[in-house]
Amino acid sequence: MELDFSKQGGLIPVVVQDATSDEVLMVGFMNAEALAATLETGEAAFYSRSRQKLWRKGEQSGHRLRVRELRVDCDADTLLVRVEPLGPGVCHEGYRSCFFRRLERDGSVAVIAERAFDPGAVYGDAQKP
Repeated sequence: MELDFSKQGGLIPVVVQDATSDEVLMVGFMNAEALAATLETGEAAFYSRSRQKLWRKGEQSGHRLRVRELRVDCDADTLLVRVEPLGPGVCHEGYRSCFFRRLERDGSVAVIAERAFDPGAVYGDAQKP
């Protein structure tokens, strides 16, 4: 079986989940090159749509994601990457998970987590890695 990179311009969505707690940490995208880098190194690599290039999670922050398991969905066009996070968080805003806000029924948004690290100390002025 081969992954289907044809549906989204050569990219597949990747859900990243903590292998121990099952918490969803982030969603990213991989192209074939990012997948190959992930398989080769055992650490999650992605394709940055905004920067149009391969990036390795943690290359700036040091908060890497050690891959424990890769799962493929039934259509072979999405990955679930179960990881061991190496660092206090994965979110460029300083949270453990990128999913630190909850959308309320009235449409408002509530922050439901505490910051795990100071993003200014990690990223400086460049808030988005």
